[in-house]
Amino acid sequence: MVYPDSIYPNLIYPKFIRPNLIASNKTRATVAIAGGGLAGLAAACALAEAGFRVTLFERRPYLGGRASSYQHPGTGEIVDNCQHVLLGCCTNLIDFYRRTGVDGRIRWYEQLTFLEPGGRASKIAPSALPAPLHTAPAFLHAACLSFADKLSISRAMMALAPALPADRGETFLDWLKRHGQTTGAIDRFWRTILVSALNEDLDRVSVPYAAQVVRESFLKSAAAGRMGLPTVPLTELYNSAGEYIRARGGEIHFRAGVESFAAEGSEVSVTANGEEQEFDYLVLAVPFDALGKILPDTPSAAPLAAALGQFSTSPITGIHLWFDHEISKLDHAVLLDRTIQWMFHKSRIIEFRNQESRSGENHDHANGSYVELVVSCSRSLVEKSKNEIVELAVKEAQEFFPAAREAKLLKSTVIKEVHATYSPRPGMDQYRPKAETAWPRVFLAGDWTATSWPATMEGAVRSGYLAAEALARFAGESNSRFLVPDLAPSGFMKLFG
Repeated sequence: MVYPDSIYPNLIYPKFIRPNLIASNKTRATVAIAGGGLAGLAAACALAEAGFRVTLFERRPYLGGRASSYQHPGTGEIVDNCQHVLLGCCTNLIDFYRRTGVDGRIRWYEQLTFLEPGGRASKIAPSALPAPLHTAPAFLHAACLSFADKLSISRAMMALAPALPADRGETFLDWLKRHGQTTGAIDRFWRTILVSALNEDLDRVSVPYAAQVVRESFLKSAAAGRMGLPTVPLTELYNSAGEYIRARGGEIHFRAGVESFAAEGSEVSVTANGEEQEFDYLVLAVPFDALGKILPDTPSAAPLAAALGQFSTSPITGIHLWFDHEISKLDHAVLLDRTIQWMFHKSRIIEFRNQESRSGENHDHANGSYVELVVSCSRSLVEKSKNEIVELAVKEAQEFFPAAREAKLLKSTVIKEVHATYSPRPGMDQYRPKAETAWPRVFLAGDWTATSWPATMEGAVRSGYLAAEALARFAGESNSRFLVPDLAPSGFMKLFG
């Protein structure tokens, strides 16, 4: 079911405060946004609602950036570049979806299914117990974990509950070993959850970000851990953001990447597709590697350029498979002990949306299964061919879903995001820049900036809102607030704030 607003009683959705700008489009302060991913869209929507005249430049022919979809030429199907998931703790992402009118296109789930090879399932779902104990009964009954695994996980959870550990240069794998975690606990719980959330392996992940994922999604409240999946292609979600911007006097230019900028005095000149335009402000909402290519070669840019040089990336691979009949009754599942980490049953998830508009009809899924299998931190697959990856994926799918052994694979494709996210290594926080830059009228946004969140959709939206707040403050609107507060803790977690 789609959960109503009442399950998020602690969310406060602030209203945009309109700056004291002259109402005419010709005299409103102008803002260029470089990048039409989530960070750029969040900044653009906030600033457009606040009264600025926004012009967004996107080098692709569609919105969404890495969270987008397109018609794949080899299959003729609309595919997402990778499955994206949101949680109840993603307050700013939920706010962004609500503001742009697409919150009804998210399906929410309370339960995670962990599958072992052979098909044995363990269900993790909240109970009526207060946080952080709400998932304890499900963990106690999880067949995929031994008693020793469960005991070690509980000890680590107790250590993480009071507060986020500081970044002392230690990897989370070393932290887990120091806290007595069993091999089963590391492989079947910690690695399974955190590699998917952070797109990096445990021996490269900083302790604070791993701890943050665990505290926000497993410990703080039951509502925080609910998982949401889009029931429409990703670009359909973000086209609504484009309509939101245009409805408030903004413009969007596709196939128009920003090539350079220069900030002098009270104006910022922006060059896109060889054409130079003047704006009052600029928000650079592009990946860190793309930003490095357009920074001016000046002393003022040197510190930011040096910080960008510290970043590295980690890949994600999505394998899209179409079978001639349904291979599972599950909408999604966590897959253990193999290369493939997640299964998303896209035909069932999308069918949910269709059922909403055709209520009362009899629906069956006998016509086939379209599934997306996801491998985060997929360095082992980067050099493999499409055929090699598909062969591996089908073989592993047959281990988890017996019906797949009898199903015929109709078509397939593989989408590799080689530079999907920045790698959240220990010590990286010191290099993540804030929204403000050396140029007073130029601001940064992106999931790699200093959002206090890792590289997620929530982090991207937060960065856009933070950039919009910084810009509005510089414009004289010190009371403008766009960032939404974190979801408040519940139960015993209230003791820790």
